[in-house]
Amino acid sequence: MTAVTFPNNGITMAGELYLPAGFDAAKSYPALVVVHPGGGVKEQTAGLYAGKLAEEGFVALAYDASFQGESGGEPHFLEDPAARVADISAAVDYLQSLDYVDAERIGSWGVCAGGGYAVAATKVDARIKAVGTVSAVNIGSAWRKGWDGAGKDSDAVPTRDGASGQRTVEATTGGDAATLPYVPAEITPEVPRDMAEASDYYLTPRAQHPNAQNKYLFAQSIPRILGFDAFALVEDLLTQPVLIIAGSEAGSLWHSTELHARARSEKKLIIVDGAAHMDFYDGPEYVARAVAEAAPFFRTHLG
Repeated sequence: MTAVTFPNNGITMAGELYLPAGFDAAKSYPALVVVHPGGGVKEQTAGLYAGKLAEEGFVALAYDASFQGESGGEPHFLEDPAARVADISAAVDYLQSLDYVDAERIGSWGVCAGGGYAVAATKVDARIKAVGTVSAVNIGSAWRKGWDGAGKDSDAVPTRDGASGQRTVEATTGGDAATLPYVPAEITPEVPRDMAEASDYYLTPRAQHPNAQNKYLFAQSIPRILGFDAFALVEDLLTQPVLIIAGSEAGSLWHSTELHARARSEKKLIIVDGAAHMDFYDGPEYVARAVAEAAPFFRTHLG
């Protein structure tokens, strides 16, 4: 793994570049942009997958989203879906600049919200030839309807109103910007299983990282998130093949089944029996299963 930086509309992005075993700079390789979950950083599950996919013969780039981790952008801790989608195209720009990457053989792979962002980027960037998701989440839908999708889009109105009020407070008083956590620090019986397991992943030595501080700006992020739909126009604009992997016990499964139902391009949905959302972050059995599906999929569609 090599630490790299690349430009993105005036922001310096921080990434980790993973190269195949026996790498030869004189050769030309297929490449993958690996997109981390909301609240994550490149050193966690994105880096894990990038390393595993490099072992399968791909140049793989994991990076911190703009405004997050070691990447630049102010204000920091902003979760901006539009920026997250633009990040992916900037990562493609960088990969295309490398002499040993075949510019016509680039794909995207995303985990959780990173999966939704990967789909959103692929449908508007024809340079991405194939997309894969694991435990995919459409962050806009999740924030509007709830983790399990049982709510309605209009359920988000109180959250919208709260963010608007907080923005007024910050604009008029100059006080500190309020933040919200991505995952709960305190687990109660009402917390969904996936969120409880996410708390264990992000907030304990299991995968805790100092650059993943479990917070996003409330007043500035919420309007961007609530107005976002990763799957908008997917029926018409997603022409590239898509691989969708999720667990049968994941509360987030509805995102994957919706994407599969709506996509009209070549598509494959794999539901792994007994797996929950977080199992695919670092569970050896489940990560291995996802990579075993991803590697031949990308070999086929990246040539």
